[in-house]
Parts: sequence; structure tokens; C-alpha cells
Amino acid sequence: MVSFTLNGKPAQVDVPDDTPLLWVLRDTLGLTGTKFGCGKALCGACTVHVDGAAVRSCSTPLSAVANAQVTTIEAIAATPAGKAVQQAWSAHDVPQCGYCQSGQIMSAAALLAKNAKPKDADIDSAMSGNLCRCGTYNQIRAAIKDAAQSLEKGA
Repeated sequence: MVSFTLNGKPAQVDVPDDTPLLWVLRDTLGLTGTKFGCGKALCGACTVHVDGAAVRSCSTPLSAVANAQVTTIEAIAATPAGKAVQQAWSAHDVPQCGYCQSGQIMSAAALLAKNAKPKDADIDSAMSGNLCRCGTYNQIRAAIKDAAQSLEKGA
């Protein structure tokens, strides 16, 4: 039995400790916003926050989140950075097919939560593990910059 906090609420699951967090979220807990992409932590579609850090849930065993705070795309708008990123994503029409977007948003929100004024190199570094087959990287960068400005203004 593993206990952790999920989207601000206590969670407890009884599955093998080595089960990837992605499958616990999707199959056991029914939170399907986190996507399966590659299964090897290379594409970023499965990104969630564990204690505020962006992690790949497909390669994170359940045991690694015992007593941790896990946040998924379903609750990211409850954070100032997450709300700002989601609003900027919409304003910039970032999603095309949309499949990678939950992971993209989670990585961007983690970046802005720890670095309110990221430079291009910071954005590149934080987003480098998130792949977008539609190629919306320019919109993603612009949206992150707008979200940072929005956070700075307190909007």
C-alpha cells in the first residue's frame, strides 16, 4: 500500500511498488489527462509534478512517490503558474493535435514556478525533453514568455 497526496487530496493505492506512476494515475485512479507516449521517458507526454518537479511518470515507480505531493494536468490550474500557462496556451493556440500538451503544460508550469523570468536558454532546457510532433515549439516559447509576464503582473 502506497500513500501520497494527489492533486491536494490524500491517495492510497494497493498495487505493486514498481508499477509506473503513469499506469497508477490512468488505470487505477482514472486520471487520463496524463498521456502515454513512448514509455521510456523520452517524449514528455507523461509529465507530472512530484513535489513541484516535472518528472516522467512512465518511468517513475509508484514507490518513488510515497508520501510525496503529486500534481497532474487535472489540477495544474489551481497553481498560479499552471493557470497562467493554460491561459497563455489558449491565447497562442498552441495545441494542434493536443496529444503532447498536458506534458508540455506541466513542464512549463514547473519552470515558471521556480523561475518567474526565464530566458530562452532556461525555456529550452526545461522543455527539451518534451516532443511535439506538430512542431508548435515557437508558439510554446511565446506562450511561456506571456505566462511569465502574466505572473509578473499578478494577473
